[in-house]
Amino acid sequence: MTALTRGTSVAAQLQQLILDNPGMELFLEAFAAQAAELFSDPDQLLSSITLKRDKRAQTVASSSTEANKLDELQYGYGDGPCLYAAESGELTLVADTRTGSRWIEYFEAIHGLGCYSMLAVPLLIGDDGGAALNLYGKSTDIFTDDFVRAVEDYATEASVTLQVAVQIANHKDVSDDLRKAMESRTAIDVAVGIVAGQNRCSQEEAFGILRRASSNQNIKLRELAERLVESVTAAKVATHFR
Repeated sequence: MTALTRGTSVAAQLQQLILDNPGMELFLEAFAAQAAELFSDPDQLLSSITLKRDKRAQTVASSSTEANKLDELQYGYGDGPCLYAAESGELTLVADTRTGSRWIEYFEAIHGLGCYSMLAVPLLIGDDGGAALNLYGKSTDIFTDDFVRAVEDYATEASVTLQVAVQIANHKDVSDDLRKAMESRTAIDVAVGIVAGQNRCSQEEAFGILRRASSNQNIKLRELAERLVESVTAAKVATHFR
């Protein structure tokens, strides 16, 4: 826990992670690695981060293969503290897995792996899904009130940065889609011009010729247009919307 009290704030560290790791997947991996470093003790504590999107849960990073296996077992049962925290947004503390009245089958399965307590803290990432910071204790006296509060504080700050990262990723997806649409439109417009010139017809008639050829050959209009342009110019068509 000493890493939390060092000079640089959690928010500043996480913001730097966004700058250093372009792309949502890279950022999540770096974020999970940081969390594992902050909250892991190989002798007492294991950590991981569960991300649930499109009804599918996955571990984006973990402190060890042991932590990863504990996650995978939970996914296999389809329910457990980490999944519940990610889905419900509620902190889930299991002080002693041997006496827990919920998720009994899962707890029995992990006793053989030396896990006797658990803390799952939700990480809010907006409407795109849910996530949780998972901590697995090898004893029952790790998750004190002070420890839990410190993890909650970290998760609160981290959630803000996570939502920013999600928004950046979403805007990038929209930008990529727009660029593809522009490139597609450019290819079709150029191809229409070529067909109109070759057949001495209007642009509307040329577009109709392209559309019928696309249907007859069972290929997308954009792909047919690109092929035509390349055959005439010996170069791929490029959009100027850069």
